Amino acid sequence: MSRKKVKNPVLEKLRVDDYAAEGKSLARIEGKVIFIEGAVPGDVVDVLLKKNKKDWAEGKAIHFHERSPMRVEPFCSHFGTCGGCKWQMLPYEKQLEYKQNEVEQNLRRLGRIPLPPLMPIIGCEKTSRYRNKLEFTFSSRRYKTHEEILRERETLLSEPEIPDDQVLGFHAPGLFDKVIDIDTCHLMEEPANQIKNVIRDFSKQQGYRFFDIRRHTGWLRNLIVRKTSTGEVMVNICLAYDDETERKRLLDNLLEKIPAVSSLYYTINPKKNDSIHDLTPQLYAGKPFITEQLEDRRFRISPKSFFQTNSLQAERLYQVTRDFCELTGHEVVYDLYCGTGSIGLFVSGNCQSVIGIELVPEAIDDAKENALLNNVRHAHFFSGDVTELCNDAFFELNGKPDVIITDPPRAGMHEKLVRKILEIEATLVVYVSCNSATQARDLQWLHEKYDITRIQPVDMFPQTQHIENVAQLKLRV
Repeated sequence: MSRKKVKNPVLEKLRVDDYAAEGKSLARIEGKVIFIEGAVPGDVVDVLLKKNKKDWAEGKAIHFHERSPMRVEPFCSHFGTCGGCKWQMLPYEKQLEYKQNEVEQNLRRLGRIPLPPLMPIIGCEKTSRYRNKLEFTFSSRRYKTHEEILRERETLLSEPEIPDDQVLGFHAPGLFDKVIDIDTCHLMEEPANQIKNVIRDFSKQQGYRFFDIRRHTGWLRNLIVRKTSTGEVMVNICLAYDDETERKRLLDNLLEKIPAVSSLYYTINPKKNDSIHDLTPQLYAGKPFITEQLEDRRFRISPKSFFQTNSLQAERLYQVTRDFCELTGHEVVYDLYCGTGSIGLFVSGNCQSVIGIELVPEAIDDAKENALLNNVRHAHFFSGDVTELCNDAFFELNGKPDVIITDPPRAGMHEKLVRKILEIEATLVVYVSCNSATQARDLQWLHEKYDITRIQPVDMFPQTQHIENVAQLKLRV
């Protein structure tokens, strides 16, 4: 006998009291904490619960009885559907206030170690059109809003077995197979939207099939657009298979309509997933790379290069990092998780040498190219695991670090690496983090030998809950 599906409960008319973390707000009902997505302090909402525990619950605002006076009008027509800019309804000064508070709460509550006062968060000059990279997805499965589905039911229409919606946009939050048709995205300067719309419209006119991720059918898969502050534009179109005639027709049309494209690639991806890290993009027209500039340093960006996605604010983040290093010109600096070498090369003018270490060999190749591009002869880059590379023989050849810069992914540092840093005993460590919760854990481990002496939050992603944080640590004497 099949079990009846129990509907998720709805809590009605909850007054939202405060901001919690990760973009959620909170309300309280009889001592129970309710974490709410899509609401801000001051709202009175009905909440559809997704998780319901004894002391806490989590859900989404589905109806507004009162709207908070702090709300502002979102600037994007896709707000509330697209998951990219969830905080558009908050004034930017409030976004910064909540982000600063999240960093402080994470470090104090999770780290549980002595901390200096946090420095005021550094906000962005540009709160829209700030990204240098966007990735759009082609799909034959369009995401439909709740209202659209209701209208279809009312008119006795139903979704066909094989949907015929050809869309180019972003994945709907939490759905791998549904894509929101985006006409205008406010995350990147033009010609990003022009490129997207020219390719979408031409492809529909020609009858090209957009990819169906469930059935693994169709031709057009992804569109990746990059634009640097120097004005160069790179486009990479990912295709499920090669059709030389139609590929040339598609790419030539783009070059004719958007002459600003300075580097045009295509990538054949026959796999079941969209990642291209193990594939080889093919240059179709223009230069093999585009160039970004931070202060007087230039960085070559190829189709698979990692680079901070907010160039203007990356410069500010790196300036904070350099300042926290307190360099005098005589230090050996180790740049861990160095990627394409951007941080190490940025600080290289103030030290004796830079040693960059990164697991991804292709990133190290880019780092070496960037060192040559900037004529930095005292920067050396190595591919491998820090815990294995950094032994006495390595130190004898490259010098033992006076300063360590570490910029790990969201998961933070592996405990083995933390132990290696404690063993090395560099005089100063600068920890750049994109997740203050995992940073708090790592700082607690490092506190065995280090004191946290400076903390600087930096906002890299306006209209989102994401926040970077830089911490300076000094070896206890």
